[in-house]
Amino acid sequence: MSFALPAARLAPRLLGATLTVRGCTGRITETEAYAPDDPASHSFPGPTRRNAAMFGPAGHAYVYRIYGLHWCLNVVGLPGHAVLIRALEPLTGLATMQTRRGPAKALCKGPGMLAQALGITGDDDTRPFGPPDFHLALNPPETWLTGPRIGITKAADWPMRFGLPGSKYLSKPF
Repeated sequence: MSFALPAARLAPRLLGATLTVRGCTGRITETEAYAPDDPASHSFPGPTRRNAAMFGPAGHAYVYRIYGLHWCLNVVGLPGHAVLIRALEPLTGLATMQTRRGPAKALCKGPGMLAQALGITGDDDTRPFGPPDFHLALNPPETWLTGPRIGITKAADWPMRFGLPGSKYLSKPF
């Protein structure tokens, strides 16, 4: 599958994908879509130094910090489109994830926790998905949940949040 899609089409296709980062693996359970015409998107004002990865090649990472504390991992689609990986179900490397996260119950139930558990940093910005230690194995689901995005103020009610039905590994219920 090509990653060169609008974010709203790419986001549900990333659900169920297996994400491997530095020996830790998880199944993506929740995503959010952001596009250039979206006032909540970092690409809304056009290309900047901070959002340059969003206008780069599809299938690369866009990594940024929120609140000056937490890294967030996105998959770039078409220019200006990116999909935030909000949550995943941990599969392998649990001890490493727990070491990075501390004695937290929820290892990957939110974009900041997920990035911390996987060891994502700003050095991963613009990195292509593909190498063995930074890989996405796609397995799109037949059905998914759709709802409003969370944690934002602009266009929060847009139905651009996607999740795997029945997953207990969502950042918040739908």
